[in-house]
Amino acid sequence: MTTTITAADINKLRQQTGAGMMDCRKALTESDGDFEAAIDYLRKKGQKVAALRGDREAKEGVVIAQTSADNKTGYIINVSCETDFVSKNAEYISFAQLIMNAAIANNVKSAEELNKVKIGNETIADKVNEQVAKIGEKISVSRFEKIDAPYVSAYIHGSYRMGVLVGLNKKAEEAGKDIAMQIAAMNPIAIDESSVPAETLAREKEIAIEQVKAEGKPEAMAEKIAIGKINKFFKESTLLAQAFVKDGNKSVADYLKSIDPVLKVIEFKRVALG
Repeated sequence: MTTTITAADINKLRQQTGAGMMDCRKALTESDGDFEAAIDYLRKKGQKVAALRGDREAKEGVVIAQTSADNKTGYIINVSCETDFVSKNAEYISFAQLIMNAAIANNVKSAEELNKVKIGNETIADKVNEQVAKIGEKISVSRFEKIDAPYVSAYIHGSYRMGVLVGLNKKAEEAGKDIAMQIAAMNPIAIDESSVPAETLAREKEIAIEQVKAEGKPEAMAEKIAIGKINKFFKESTLLAQAFVKDGNKSVADYLKSIDPVLKVIEFKRVALG
């Protein structure tokens, strides 16, 4: 059965990728309505698209990133809502902070566990439902992330619209803040080449080869040129290989070495509205 492609579907893909209407229609048709496959189709045809990543889940809300007092545990929560009118309200921000305080105080490990934590006689889930009734919008703790490390740095960007956590192998306050700002600005998908998921790498390689073919290059050259594209992907998309935002003449790896030769990023998390 052929999937019906609606105008709303086409517009959604246009919003996600910035591609033209006819290109989006063809991509969705060829991909039987699968949005991820349609994005890949556009990329394979050589179009530059703003492919979505996993941190774009909530339209509006408040994102808070914070650490425990000893900086050994970090949390990010996204208390989502439907409109920026609500998310910018000081009372709503205070409500989100109340939830974060409870997360830290109880050392919770998941959103499910957080919802069961009690503040007074009510659970977080109860308090969220109270806000739903009071405000009249869909509200939830839609994202929860946690990092444990010898030293964790937290960073909130853009009036609670993005939160970043960085786990380091040792205490380094300035470096932690700088790396968190790097992650906020450049949105890497992994720490280094070795930590890129195998399926992501396979997908990028397939797209690179198809792009080379679309450019009319001989098939015998496709693999070699594709390797060059993959290396560029690593440089742009992995944290340590990226150009350091405060000094484009050095990589993030070079920056870390300049601070401390043994300083390493163990893990990071990034959650953003959008």
